Amino acid sequence: MPDATTTLDGVLTRLVPTTEEDLDLLARWFAAPDFVEHWGGVPLSREEVAEKYVGRRRPRVQSYLVVAEGAPVGYAQFWHADASASGIKDGIERDIEGGIDMVLHPESRGRGWGPDATRTLLAHLGGELGWRRVTVDPVRENVRAVRAWERAGFRQVRSEGAGLLLEFTFPEGGPR
Repeated sequence: MPDATTTLDGVLTRLVPTTEEDLDLLARWFAAPDFVEHWGGVPLSREEVAEKYVGRRRPRVQSYLVVAEGAPVGYAQFWHADASASGIKDGIERDIEGGIDMVLHPESRGRGWGPDATRTLLAHLGGELGWRRVTVDPVRENVRAVRAWERAGFRQVRSEGAGLLLEFTFPEGGPR
């Protein structure tokens, strides 16, 4: 099973595990109102970014820089659902579902990098990790993101509260 240092290669993007060395970049991004507009809507302090986005929450949350054309263009993470969502793969009990979060730098949107990074994460989650279900919870008003998730195969499902919940379920036998 790939570990926290595994880089995931897409066609247009690479997902590179974040490290403490990425803190300055991520702190700048998460402090920018246009970057966090649909990611909680409130700029984050350097301490909050350090706590959440440079890999300190591994293995429960895996954090990545989205890299395209040799430069970081965004942030992505996947997180494991609670322990009740587990299954057996290769004789090992593993989580079989969880969620994805992704945000691209505003200047990097509309170039196909988000969909490519999504496909790359889904291939990893459904293939190598054996997940059966993945969820995302975009801000309903972020129509661009909602459409992008839907184009990637996510479908709206009923959720508790007023938030939007989309899910992707892998067909039997692995990812599409």
